[in-house]
Amino acid sequence: MGKLLIRRVLAIIPVLFLVSILAFSLVQLVPGDPAVTLAGDSPSDAQIALIREKLGLDQPLYMQYFSWLGSVLTGDFGISLFSSQPVTEAITQRLPATLSLIVGALAAAIVIGLPLGVISGSQHGRWADRISSVVTAVSLSAPSYVIGLVLIVVLANKMQLFPSTGYVAIEDGIGLWAQHLILPSIALGMVPAAILARQLRSALVGVLAQDYTRTATAKGLPGRVVLLKHALRNAAIPGVTALGTQMAVVIGSTVLIEQIFGIQGLGNLAYNAALQRDIPVIQGVVLTCAVAVQMINLGVDVMYGWLNPKLRVA
Repeated sequence: MGKLLIRRVLAIIPVLFLVSILAFSLVQLVPGDPAVTLAGDSPSDAQIALIREKLGLDQPLYMQYFSWLGSVLTGDFGISLFSSQPVTEAITQRLPATLSLIVGALAAAIVIGLPLGVISGSQHGRWADRISSVVTAVSLSAPSYVIGLVLIVVLANKMQLFPSTGYVAIEDGIGLWAQHLILPSIALGMVPAAILARQLRSALVGVLAQDYTRTATAKGLPGRVVLLKHALRNAAIPGVTALGTQMAVVIGSTVLIEQIFGIQGLGNLAYNAALQRDIPVIQGVVLTCAVAVQMINLGVDVMYGWLNPKLRVA
């Protein structure tokens, strides 16, 4: 397992290097000159030149990149062009809310998708399987922001079971923190839950038809033991793959969900930075999200190694 982990960590380095090039290229791709934008209304050429010098935009492109990369490697993403706040500080302030939302979405996906997939796969062709198929089809056809709006109208406004907007830090109370996260977590986690359920159903149907599960049943083992101990572990690999892929998508979906639920996270920060053409903030958020996606992929690889010993040997 240690060698597998080392190989996966080393494979992350070139990916992050390419992402850093793309993030730096945003300066060239985004319309408009950041120096002109920052200079305000009717700036003089001297003011624009001074700002360009301050931002390092007057240097050759490769020098700009390596200077920026050196700062990033030390944890310095630069200064926001509009708030004059260090980008690292802004990300650090917003990161806990987004991480809480992603963890909540993962928990919702597992709590909802795992039972649906197991019940549907073990009850193939029966009424429980049909109900699960309907639930997953509805979840896949409804975007996360639509599910979020429905949850706000029904569970927050009409039934008043949960807060409709806002975020409370975990330091202010675990109960309040969880109450504010339940609705956005469900909204973000429904699509991954549906995909997890479908992958588990398909895999379980195949695994339960294998000779070793039939032999375990013929030996008199209880159906629950055969299902959970023998079949589920082998059927979990496609589900882990699907869930890992979807959690990377969830990171991008936080932009909409944070806007709907009024959560001041990285998605909200990126949205406002895009409107203001605040390039350093956008670059910092892109790199942070890229690292998060790679950590998710690394977690998926570790789960592979745990579920499939052959992969560790290979």
